[in-house]
Formats: sequence, C-alpha cells, structure tokens
Amino acid sequence: MLSTAKTLKGYKLHGLDGEIGQVREFYFDDQHWTIRYLVAETGSWLAIRQVLISPYALVSIIPEEGSIAINLTKHQIEQSPDLDTNKPVSRQFENAYYGYYGWPLYWDGPYSWGPYPYPERAGEKQLEITPAEQGWDAHLRSTVAVTGHHIQALDGELGHVTDFILDDETWAIRYLIIDTHNWLPGKKVLVSPLWIENVSWLERKVFINLSRATIKRAPEYTETTLLTREYEAGLHHHYNRAAYWVNQLVAP
Repeated sequence: MLSTAKTLKGYKLHGLDGEIGQVREFYFDDQHWTIRYLVAETGSWLAIRQVLISPYALVSIIPEEGSIAINLTKHQIEQSPDLDTNKPVSRQFENAYYGYYGWPLYWDGPYSWGPYPYPERAGEKQLEITPAEQGWDAHLRSTVAVTGHHIQALDGELGHVTDFILDDETWAIRYLIIDTHNWLPGKKVLVSPLWIENVSWLERKVFINLSRATIKRAPEYTETTLLTREYEAGLHHHYNRAAYWVNQLVAP
C-alpha cells in the first residue's frame, strides 16, 4: 500500500501492551531513499528522549483507525538504547539499537534492507553476501527537513518538495510530490527518487534528469488521486522509465 508521509503523521502507535504515542516524522537514508525510522511523539511517557521505531517493528497500517500496529512493548522501547534528542542519529547508536533488538543491519548487504529486499523477511534464509557488498555509509534525512527542497530539472527550476509517498511493504520512498505552482499554477506531479541525479543538501536542491517540458506533460497528482498500479504504469510510461516493481528484487 502507498501512503503519504503527511497522511501518516499523527497516526497512533499501538504496541503489544497499549498505545505508545503517535507518528511525528520519518528518517530515511539518502542512498536507497528508504525509511529507516519512524519518529514517535510519546507525550509525557518518554518526553525526555527521542523514540525511534524501525520498520522491522511495524506490523500493519490501519487507515480506518488512523493507527499503526507495532510488535514491541513499552518496556522494550524504554530499555532500548537512548538517543539524545538534540543529536543526529549516529552509526554507534544504530549498531547498539539493532543489536538490542536483534535485527539485521540494513547497511550490511546488497539490498535496501541489507541481506533482504523487505524488512519483514528478516526471519528467512540468509542470502549470500560478498565482502564488497557490505558496509555502505548511511546518511539519514528527515522528511520534515527535506520538505521544501527545490527541484531542478535539466533546463531550470520547476517547483519544490511538498510530501513523500511511502511503500509500506518495503518502506521505500516511491515518489516525491512536487508542487510546481511557481511555474505551472496549481499542478502537482510525482517524481521517483530513482530519477534523481544528485542532491545538494546544503543548497536544499534536488537535481533530476528530466526536462521541464516532460514534467509539464506528466499526469497530474491531487489528494484524490488513487495510486493504483494502472496510474503508476501510466506515470512510468510517460517518463519512459522502467517500473520499480519489475526489478524490486534486484540488488542496486
């Protein structure tokens, strides 16, 4: 299922022994553009620390209830490695965090989830990994912080990032929602992270290898757009790009 980050913001988080809090934002890595942590707003329960929940712990999204089920207890979360609210997520913290829960390291392997293409496949048979495929360096970004970054096409600027569309099977960011109102009044379009050439995080600018004319003719996206496979196929056909669902089991 595809959902926007802003839609999921505020969803209640239900653990094995009660409500944990609600979704505040997401952290993703800037290599695979995959969600690595959900940041929980816990209110008075654990207000002194930042609570991160990995997709490994997410069981299901329940839109009709505005909630996400998590297979962790409050005690497990409370005893997990402490992350200072005022500091970025370090590799030292992540090693301790994944070691505490016993989950595979997402940066240790050829797939977006290390040895696996999907986080829920962690219990399956290990895939063979060569040393050359291990140890890529993850840089985590906040969906809130990246919202507003400008989009630069091959022939000029065309808009800015307003939201992200997430795949709750792999937790990949499938699309950036781009508002082009400064150039095409009122129109929003979708752009895949796979079409990004590079990102200047200091300049808050995303460079894509598409022309403004191509994007101008792209299927429009609105809040009522149904993200069906038919719509996605039409989008990829317009941009003349291979569909991600055809090659999603192939290591990048």
